[in-house]
Amino acid sequence: MENELTLKRFTDIRRELGFTQAEFAQLLGVKNTTADIERGRTKLSGKVVTELLKQFKINPMWLFGESDQKHLDTSKTSVIPKVVTVDNSDQDNMVLVNARAAAGYPQNITDTSWYQQLPAFDLPIPEFRNATYRGFQVEGDSMLPNLKPNDWVLARAIEHIDHVSPNKMYVVVLQDSVMVKKIEKRPNSNNITLVSLNEAYPPYDIKPFQIQEIWEVSSKLTFNVDATTETGLLKQLQQSMEELKRQMGQVNT
Repeated sequence: MENELTLKRFTDIRRELGFTQAEFAQLLGVKNTTADIERGRTKLSGKVVTELLKQFKINPMWLFGESDQKHLDTSKTSVIPKVVTVDNSDQDNMVLVNARAAAGYPQNITDTSWYQQLPAFDLPIPEFRNATYRGFQVEGDSMLPNLKPNDWVLARAIEHIDHVSPNKMYVVVLQDSVMVKKIEKRPNSNNITLVSLNEAYPPYDIKPFQIQEIWEVSSKLTFNVDATTETGLLKQLQQSMEELKRQMGQVNT
């Protein structure tokens, strides 16, 4: 049987991450539920310990009470691009990740052959020199009014999470998704807060080690440009929101 500290730490990890016993079991490759592990009835297997390290950077030495360092390399989390593509002249080129490709991006992030299926180009203007850039298509409306669904953002690779600014937008590649957000680091907190510009979407916290890559948005490509002014667009959005609220009010009465 595991010692009580190990069982407590294992249970605390699950609760901190917000998983039920069944959800945690599925993530870690355990049958049905982690209840038996947490009660000390089932031994904590090497496979589970490995998954905790791989998925959540949990230090096995901490888990077994032999270290005070809970996470391995959390402060040194690398968000550098896992693959950089070059053209025939060995110059960086800009790969375009459309919305469909973005669904598979986190899982294929280190697979050089996967990138070959994506379009790539070189943008010969000074603003896109001396750095690695990538294009991502915007999904959803969480960054309205600045970014519309299906817009493209051209973004520059960031080396470290400490280099982010609260005044910029970023493409954040997590372990299971790609999204465009603002990034805030709260004082006295190890969490990273992802913020949408559309206030209908509340901010939410993640751990630094959940981030695979960060790209700083430097420009956007937008299509279907019309003559509507920003003020007019804002007015349309407000009217749409008011209509939605009115409909919700009718549903709730």
